[in-house]
Amino acid sequence: MKAIILAAGVGRRLGDGPEHRPKALLRFGSCTLLERHLAILRAFDIVDIGITVGYRADLVAEEVDRLGLAGEVRLIENPHYREGSVVSLWAARDILQSGEPVVLMDADVLYDPRLMSRLLGSKIANCLLLDRDIESGEEPVKICVRGDRIVDFHKRPQHDYDWRGESVGFFRFSPGPALELARRVVDYVGSAEQRLMEYEEPIRDMLLESTSHEFGFEDITDLPWIEIDFPEDVRCAREIVLPRLVDKDLFESASLFLDPVRRAVRL
Repeated sequence: MKAIILAAGVGRRLGDGPEHRPKALLRFGSCTLLERHLAILRAFDIVDIGITVGYRADLVAEEVDRLGLAGEVRLIENPHYREGSVVSLWAARDILQSGEPVVLMDADVLYDPRLMSRLLGSKIANCLLLDRDIESGEEPVKICVRGDRIVDFHKRPQHDYDWRGESVGFFRFSPGPALELARRVVDYVGSAEQRLMEYEEPIRDMLLESTSHEFGFEDITDLPWIEIDFPEDVRCAREIVLPRLVDKDLFESASLFLDPVRRAVRL
């Protein structure tokens, strides 16, 4: 199993001044988001990890070095990080083409490690995570379901559905669909218009074109998480989400990286 963490963006809705840092370096409790991501992935024995970087890539590299993982975690440069996030996924296409299952995840999410457990433990080979407690408005990416199948995946759905939930921004792909996704992102980046789009667009194309139950979802409505886009999200993450995480005391007391028996994640 390999992993791609998308962390190249500016996160301009949180600020864009000279002191602004990548969202992956926001600190909650004693750890940055990036430290949490890497610790949880490694706790599940996922050590082949690529991080797409662009804005202030030097700060992300410093954090990886601080964690003692500079020789293990690969930083994948995306010099075009101000374009669509599909370009970041394109930059990591060799991981998608590796012939192994791949976890794809946004870097700007604070989440309970049980979400990762549910994603990796699912019987669904190509799995999305869905929260039924969806925020209002166009900001959330919606996973739309009819019967037991995903029929749309977009901020502004265009197909009829029975119900919908919010996408967490974490995905698991088996080798075949991962390879197909790599092919599609190459096509997107080759188009002047499509390279400005978000990485979810080629995933949506695959979902809509699937004629089988190749793709599915796990419901994580009962678990705490938050995507961080706005200053209010930072406040909510610190005051509401962080205290509910199953790993809160653990991260406060010691780093997962230092624990060879992985006592850190209690699932």
